[in-house]
Amino acid sequence: MTYISDLLAAGRTCSFEFFPPKTDDAARALEQTIAELEPLDPSFVSVTYGAGGSTRERTRDVVINIERNIGITAMAHLTCVGHTRAQLDSLLDEYKAAGVSNILALAGDPIVDDNGVVAESEFEFAMELVELIKEKSGFSIGVAAHPEGHPRSEDLYSDRRHL
Repeated sequence: MTYISDLLAAGRTCSFEFFPPKTDDAARALEQTIAELEPLDPSFVSVTYGAGGSTRERTRDVVINIERNIGITAMAHLTCVGHTRAQLDSLLDEYKAAGVSNILALAGDPIVDDNGVVAESEFEFAMELVELIKEKSGFSIGVAAHPEGHPRSEDLYSDRRHL
């Protein structure tokens, strides 16, 4: 089990970020791409997460495949918007059981329907997701910030306080 936090603390790293494939053909193409990049010896790779969990299963499958079968440390992006605590709990349990130990915890973009109504969510902020992940223990948790300031933030100082 390799924690990305340890890799970063040890010095320079190189990583790749992948989007989860939307089709089986794209999944095969991604596997080929990873095989071609593997000789570059990336420190880790990360796999993004579609809005509102639209790629939840594909992200999970790709991350687990990379970690288990390819042998590269993988980091799963995970958003909390649009999910229940039970859904997030279940997904984290799946990652843990598969040996995935790195999560990038993100709030995610609000899910808005065609009428402009924002979908309800049990969690609103990435910090709430971080707390849930910490309860599970055994994960290295990454977070991200908007370099230009969060869209709902009063100012950059407020952003830094929350980060």
